[in-house]
Amino acid sequence: MGSTMEPPGGDYLYLGAVTSPVGTARLLQLIFGCTTFSLVAHRGGFVGVQGTFCVAAWSFCFAVSGLVVACEFTQLHSCLRLSWGNFTAAFAMLATLLTATAAVIYPLYFTRLQCPPEPAGCVARDFRLAASVFAALLFLAYATEVALTRARPGQVASYMATVSGLLKIVQAFVACIIFGALVYDSRYGHYVATQWCVAVYSLCFLVTVAVVALSVMGHTGGLGCPFDRLVVVYTFIAALLYLSAAVIWPVFCFDPKYGEPWRPADCPRGHCPWDSQLVVAIFTYVNLLLYTVDLAYSQRIRFVPAL
Repeated sequence: MGSTMEPPGGDYLYLGAVTSPVGTARLLQLIFGCTTFSLVAHRGGFVGVQGTFCVAAWSFCFAVSGLVVACEFTQLHSCLRLSWGNFTAAFAMLATLLTATAAVIYPLYFTRLQCPPEPAGCVARDFRLAASVFAALLFLAYATEVALTRARPGQVASYMATVSGLLKIVQAFVACIIFGALVYDSRYGHYVATQWCVAVYSLCFLVTVAVVALSVMGHTGGLGCPFDRLVVVYTFIAALLYLSAAVIWPVFCFDPKYGEPWRPADCPRGHCPWDSQLVVAIFTYVNLLLYTVDLAYSQRIRFVPAL
């Protein structure tokens, strides 16, 4: 894995950090990331929450990727009080999700084959098309790093490099999507049952983030109980909690007794509570599936906390 590469001899600079397959993927991330937000900032343009999210995601990923490459190249990561293998694996998965989202949102909201009105004109269209292409390449570069550093069956690795660890990042990301839909006029406060669902989403999100944080900080060995056993128990409880939410939320949002089974005809597009409720329902089932798969994998993991 890229995070466990060791320098030859006593050299201070490690060329393998940029010449290995993982290092090459990280260099491509820097190139594609810089190109993408430069095209957008120069002439492509962006507006609104969607455009701001895309630029923020690209900028964040570029900054952290630059830090990772610099630390690997200069060996400074050995001075940091964290588990470097867990940190790089967790960031690669998070960056994959962020760049995948941005690669979908930016073309969807800003890229058209027709030229926009002047003064933007066809030049802005060409820059937006180019930015969309490089955004997709950026996502592929991060996905390649995840594929290269993911722990193989039977391999002893850092927890975040295992399927269970990577799924923790995806679960937290999906929970953020649920929270975004909840605060967007989802009317979850009308019933105690839907408030229970919100409590489930919040509790599972907080514990999942705590698991990731403990792994990245390298503190999993001081819990007084085997970390892998705690992870399995928590994942089982989270799957049960999400199962309850997957049953309760649709009933109290789409059953005719409590809500609307179909989208109201007079509900404005982009500002409809029914849409938010549907998004929450869909991603509740997505996270239920993720926790179930996680439970299956977490019973077979072998990892070393200090990697």
